[in-house]
Amino acid sequence: MAIAEKFVKVGEFDWLVREVEPVTPADKPPVVLLHGIVAQSYSWRNTLPVIAAETGRRAIAPDWLGMGFSARPDRWDFAYTPDAYIEALGQFLDACDIEQCVIVAQGFLGSVGIQYALRNGDRIERLVICNAPISTEHKLPFKIQQMGWPFVGDMITQDPLLVDRTLEGGGPYQVEDEDLDVYRRPFLQTSDTGRALLAAVQKLQIKTITAEIQTGLTTWDKPTLILWGLSDPWLSLESVEPIAASLETGKLVKLDQVGHYVQEDWPEKVNEALIPFLRQQLV
Repeated sequence: MAIAEKFVKVGEFDWLVREVEPVTPADKPPVVLLHGIVAQSYSWRNTLPVIAAETGRRAIAPDWLGMGFSARPDRWDFAYTPDAYIEALGQFLDACDIEQCVIVAQGFLGSVGIQYALRNGDRIERLVICNAPISTEHKLPFKIQQMGWPFVGDMITQDPLLVDRTLEGGGPYQVEDEDLDVYRRPFLQTSDTGRALLAAVQKLQIKTITAEIQTGLTTWDKPTLILWGLSDPWLSLESVEPIAASLETGKLVKLDQVGHYVQEDWPEKVNEALIPFLRQQLV
């Protein structure tokens, strides 16, 4: 099934969206897949068509504001804080006429999707967490911390090769050159991409994010799947296991030989766990 690419106007800004509509739609909420730093919706290219074909659900993945090919507003026009992203995500869902959905959230910044779900449970059918910071023991890795440092970060975030170093630094695999070309392209198009990344990293507020998520999950009762790449050098599984065990309707699936960017490293393993979860009937 072909992936359609389009721009969706959300307030003042255009969001690049990759989407697959099922041939035979099911009467079920769509699946919204969110990427982390420094990825794009392109990272879900091998999962979007499978969701639509195997579950009959609409599958939609946006590039976050400031990331990929979406608008890269100046920090005076968009705050780049988690709260700003949470508000923007709600506006995006409204613009796409999505009243309720499944959120699949991966990585740093994808964590904003988890915060949105916890704050807006009535709009969430179920939740999928993929190697995202959900424990107060999770920290921002040094490789990403550097992107937010004064002066140093200004230089690092203007280098398109930061994509290679970050995507491949998060796991055990090399990314194909043709795929890296797509990830690098926004940085080659305009320096605004690097400035947006700098602002997002500087304002990520990882301690506040993880505290909210860990506390929020203690009372979360929607069906939840935690997919965890065991070869992630940045986020430990040990602190995730007790959180998963405490979820009322949660399940933890460990992905062997898969790194931080699970959908890029080994999408087949992601799909193998994700599709049965999406098909599962709610009680």
